[in-house]
Amino acid sequence: MPTDLMYVTVYVTDQDRALEFYAEGLGLEKRLDFPGPDGRFLTLGVPGSPVEVILWSHATSAGQPGAAGVPGPLVLSSDDLRRDVEAMRRRGVVFEETEPEDYAFGVRIEAVDPDGNRVSLRQRRKP
Repeated sequence: MPTDLMYVTVYVTDQDRALEFYAEGLGLEKRLDFPGPDGRFLTLGVPGSPVEVILWSHATSAGQPGAAGVPGPLVLSSDDLRRDVEAMRRRGVVFEETEPEDYAFGVRIEAVDPDGNRVSLRQRRKP
């Protein structure tokens, strides 16, 4: 049986532009960046989490998010989503909604990366 989640892939058209959005905008930390036989292998992660996001150059798959209300290919968690959204806005992150919304399981909002990929941000409801 699998023991952990290792990678999640987000397809992008420009890895440098995506790196700027995910690192500087969302606050993820750059983990790996090296040329490989199949292309540049570029990963980021949430500080303290072993899971890494691969920013993979693949123009035909980039920016294919689901319809509004459908989670994006990447869901990030926050302990204080409203505070974090304000910090991300100051760093230039664009959100689909004007403010985070309360829903049955907590609080949510959707950001959009430079390729049109939706990034879901969530805060779980406190018991």
